[in-house]
Amino acid sequence: CPRCMQCDTKFDFITRKHHCRRCGKCFCDKCCSKKVPLPRMCFVDPVRQCAECALISQKETEFYDKQLKVLMNGATFFVTLGTSEKSELMVCRLSNNQRYLVLDGDSHYEIEIIQISTVQILTEGFTPGGGNTRAIGMILQYKVPGSEELVQMKFTASEDFSCNKKLSASWLAAMHKATKLLYESRDQ
Repeated sequence: CPRCMQCDTKFDFITRKHHCRRCGKCFCDKCCSKKVPLPRMCFVDPVRQCAECALISQKETEFYDKQLKVLMNGATFFVTLGTSEKSELMVCRLSNNQRYLVLDGDSHYEIEIIQISTVQILTEGFTPGGGNTRAIGMILQYKVPGSEELVQMKFTASEDFSCNKKLSASWLAAMHKATKLLYESRDQ
């Protein structure tokens, strides 16, 4: 590691190199000065990270503190499989080990998170000036294990008063944040 990965400063006796605890790359003190907890790597106390990794770690921490509980508690949706016209009322939640999306209704599905290839959140209320939108559903695609086949599922928040629409919107917002984090961590 003869030079800083970010500013290209040469390391010597005065300018020491520091490793980001998340990505492992070498940086000078200025470029690796953020100290953020990294619980997923068992660093409970704040540790040195580069600016890019520190931002992702902060987002992850916020996600674990707020959205994870919402996803594990679940919400009710009308679920449509593939091109079917028929939808089924199901409770959708994240499994306790956080590895599966579990759907329970008359049918039962367990979709492994790593098999999900795309997630699109459906919204309504968009205005050209960027006004308020709210999540009303999502479309996800996943690979069937042992096959290259992609299956599509559409989730729509229930209009039924017995189902809490606000809870469904919160669950979709948490799912949206989870998806962003997942894709950011896959890109690293």
